[in-house]
Amino acid sequence: MMSDVKNVLFLCTGNSARSIMAEAIMNDISVNKGRFRGFSAGSMPNGTVNPLAIEQLQNLHLSTAGLRSKSWEEFAVPGAPQMDFVFTVCDNAAGEVCPVWPGQPLTAHWGIPDPAAVEGSDFEKHRAFVEAFRQLRNRIELLVNLPLDKLDHIALQKRLDDIGRVSETAANA
Repeated sequence: MMSDVKNVLFLCTGNSARSIMAEAIMNDISVNKGRFRGFSAGSMPNGTVNPLAIEQLQNLHLSTAGLRSKSWEEFAVPGAPQMDFVFTVCDNAAGEVCPVWPGQPLTAHWGIPDPAAVEGSDFEKHRAFVEAFRQLRNRIELLVNLPLDKLDHIALQKRLDDIGRVSETAANA
């Protein structure tokens, strides 16, 4: 069904915070497991990575090398890495018409509140990035620990959808 290393694309509108952190988390986890490679993109990338996202990643000793805000169109052209999974991590990107991805990857919506939209004190802004990171890391851990070789396409799709729903329920409790 899929190659040994699974390519995972995390999408958000601006590709400046949540999707960037998800890319870094996936690649950090995959250093040891070697089963996944993370990418990120946006439907309307703002061209810069949020400094608080970079700070959060660096505080936890995750690599920020090569992270940049980019369009999802980079991944829908011939020669681009073929994705096995595509996850929207913001509600805006979930409702947008996405490009047709070569290879028909599995998709799911894993909405996370936008930490960049939080207004208030520096502490409140930092706390929002810590919480977004925590939720993303939990979801990505669940993904990388799935027994992919034992799940058929329908069961895998259900598990991917469940990861987003369970995390949303826990976050809203």
